[in-house]
This record gives sequence, structure tokens and C-alpha cells, in this order.
Amino acid sequence: MAFFETLLMLLFVAILLLQVTRRFGIPYPTMLAIAGVVVALLPWAPHIVIQPELALALFIAPALLDSAFDLPPRELRRNWRPLVALAGIAVILTTAAVAWTAVTLQGMPWAAAIALGAIVAPPDAAAAAAMLARAELPRRMVSVLKGESLLNDGVALLIFAAAVNVATSDEPAIQVIPELALAVPGGILLGIAFGLTLAWMMRWMSGTLSATLLGFVVTFGAWIVAEHLHLSAILCVVAYGMTIAHLLPARTPPRERVHTYAVWEAVVFLLNVLAFFLMGLQASEIVSRLNPSEISEAFSFAAIVFGLVVLVRFAWVMSYTRVSALVAKQRGKQARTGSAQAVLVSWCGMRGLVTLATALSLPSSFPERDLIVLSAFAVVLGTLVVQGLTLRPLIRFLSFPPDRSFAQEVAAARLHLLDAAVQSMADRDDDVAARIREAYEEERKIAEAGDHPRESSEFDALRRLNIAAKRAKLAELRSGGVIDDDVFHALEQELDWAELAVSPPHHVELVES
Repeated sequence: MAFFETLLMLLFVAILLLQVTRRFGIPYPTMLAIAGVVVALLPWAPHIVIQPELALALFIAPALLDSAFDLPPRELRRNWRPLVALAGIAVILTTAAVAWTAVTLQGMPWAAAIALGAIVAPPDAAAAAAMLARAELPRRMVSVLKGESLLNDGVALLIFAAAVNVATSDEPAIQVIPELALAVPGGILLGIAFGLTLAWMMRWMSGTLSATLLGFVVTFGAWIVAEHLHLSAILCVVAYGMTIAHLLPARTPPRERVHTYAVWEAVVFLLNVLAFFLMGLQASEIVSRLNPSEISEAFSFAAIVFGLVVLVRFAWVMSYTRVSALVAKQRGKQARTGSAQAVLVSWCGMRGLVTLATALSLPSSFPERDLIVLSAFAVVLGTLVVQGLTLRPLIRFLSFPPDRSFAQEVAAARLHLLDAAVQSMADRDDDVAARIREAYEEERKIAEAGDHPRESSEFDALRRLNIAAKRAKLAELRSGGVIDDDVFHALEQELDWAELAVSPPHHVELVES
């Protein structure tokens, strides 16, 4: 009961703090980190133990699905060079630097040191996403950061899993390589199979609350099955998320999609709150077990790890940008990333949910577990406070020219949808069709000017037909690569709400089964 009461209190505090983040533009994970520390320091804070295996499945699986759903493979192909540099090389460099430091300064076993490096290596773009969304920043840079947030989790967690396996097993480290060689492709294929299965099952549950619940069951089930088969659970969930993102939009009714998105966003936020709370409690317990001299040494080491992860990312991003600019110049091309963008990307290295959950998943008997957990929490807290609170002033200081390509692409795609809606009435010349054509012509003029057309709620039946035609055209534009997925989802949401507005109640009602 104490845990439940404390969780309710933390949720209430988090809700209040969200109003502060909205007003002052502070990333909400920064406030959660501070709240977690404050609650953990309270004398009546409960003692809670979470199973290591549960930590990864509970916290990581929904976060990975959330990121994978919004990242199409097309974006990976388009930005593969910076993604490899950030999600691959940067993670490996950070892991290596932290591991070497841990071995040198603390005498930590190499497997434990590598596990620590992998825990603190992957930044969490969710911490910066709200801030970046409010600024008119280059879309490519934002896309790269979102892609990095997904892929670096996979790279870091693969390294982490291998290090934990070596540290807790009597088998030689060389035997891990064949397991990884099977785990990577096997996890991807399993994830695709789960995605296809969910898409098939959704046909029988469309428009019910069972469909939303099934999404949770299959997501966690994909992770658990992959773990039991000794495949990569991370890549399984990523492949599963990308598969359903491609298949489900055309098969999901608007009311169900709006409901499902809202539920998933709430669940991911709740898990963020719980993860910060649990990590704060563990850090508090670790500190209480240490004597003053050990506390000083532990915090000194944690501060070094924090400084190291920030420095390695900054040095690597700036070096990569400089080399890329030189190569582009030699080829007679213009560099795609400037110095200002490189500075901002290097500063968007805040750690969050993945680092917390991975640290919580360490077995209780893992070598140097207390120091690793404390260091991980220090890195999360340090990056969220230092980088999170300075991100908005940095964006203002760098003064990026506004990138209006998203609005332009939305306006251009909206014109295609209006044309499709008019074409769907080509064989009708009655008064209702004529009046709707007039409304569409007015919307088209507004859209051509780059403004948002006013919605009309008249002639519900015909409007639903028009919206169906728009959906078909939108899917065609997306599948043909004419528009990006961010534009697709923006217009898909507009169509969802438009259809809800012209649908009778029995068309949008959700039932329990």
C-alpha cells in the first residue's frame, strides 16, 4: 500500500510539474528526474524491489515500440550515414571510453565496465523531443535525432546483453559471438512475424477495446518470446513496431486509432514516472549503505562518467561534421550539416528511460552493481538538468533559419486530398454535391495560400465518402514516397478527427469485446 500511495503522490507531483515544463519550455524528463530524487529522499519512501528481467520488458518494450512506430525504414535509408555515426560509432566510442575509465580508476572487471558503458551510452530523444518540436529546426536534423534514439538503444542493449552474459556466465566470451549472430536476424524475423500476426488478428477485433489490449499483450509477448528463444528482444520489438506502422494505419478505424494513441502515450508517460521513481529509490538505498569516504569516491566517479559521456558525444559529433564537410567540399557538394546543427545535436545527449531501465535490470549479484546504478542515475540526472535546462537558450543562441518544409509539404499533400475528394463525386451533379464542391473549392484556395482550411460538418454521409477517398490517396502518396511519414501521420490525424465529426455515435462507439 505504501508503494501505491507514493506512486499516486509522485504522479500528482508530475502532473503539476508538467504545467511548469509547458510554461517554461523545460523537457518533462528533467522535472521527473528532480521529482524522483526528492521523493526518494523522503523518510517514509518505501523499499521496492523489481525483478531485473521485468525491468527491461516493462520499461523498454513500450518505449521501443513508440519510437519504432514513428520511424519508417525510408528514413533509415535516407539518413544512414549520420545514423551510423550517432547510433553506432558514438555508442561504441562512449561505451569504450567509460569502460576504460571504470577499469582504470575503479579496477572494475571488464565485463562490468562494458555493461556500465552500454548503460550510459544511448541518449534518449524523448527528453529533447518536446523542445525540438516547438522550434522551427531543420527537419532532417530532427529526423536523425529520432532515428538515433531508436537505433542507439538497439546497439547499446546488444552490447549490454553480451557484457552481462559474459559477467554472469562461466562460458568463454568468444561463445557470445555465435549467439549474437543468430540473435540479430532471428529477432528481426520474429518481430516481423509478430507484426503480421497482430495485423491479421486486428481484423476480428476492429472497433473494440480488446484491440487496444491486444496491442499491449503482443508487444510484451514479443519481448518475452524473443528472450525465451535467446533472440534479440530489442530488434524483435523494433521490427514488430515498424511492421505494424506500415500495415495497421489503413486497417484501423479512426476512433480506435485516436483511443489507442492516447492510451499508449499515457502508458509510456506513466512508465517514465515509475522508472525515475524506482531509480531514485535505488540510488537512495545505495547511498545509505555507503560510509562517507565511499560516498565521496562514488560520486566523484559518477561525475567523471557524466563528464565523459558529454565530452565523447560532443567531440565525435563535431569531428564527424568536420570530416563530412571536407569530403563534401572535395566532391564539389555543399555540406548537409552545419556547425550550428552539430553543436545542437551534440548537446541533445540527454539520457533517460532506457538508461534507467537497463541499470535496474542488472542482477543483484552483478559485479559493482551499486556503483553502476549510482553512476547511471547520476548521468541521467546530470544530463537532464545540465543539458535539459540549457537546450532552449542554446536553440535561441544558435538562431536557426526557420525550416518551413513540413508546412509546405502538408499544404501540398492537402491539395492532393482535396482533389481526390472532388474526384470521388465526379458522377454526381445534385445540389448536395454542388454545395460540397463549392466548400472544397474554398478550402483549396485557403490551402493554396498555405493556411488550414475550415472544416464543414454538413452532409455527413457524403463527407465520409470523401474522407475515404482522401485516405486512399494519402496511402498512395505515402507508399509512393511522395510524402514523408511525419506528413502522413499529421494528415491521417486530421482525417481521423474529420471522420469522427461526421460519424453518428454508433459508428464510433467502442465496446469491451
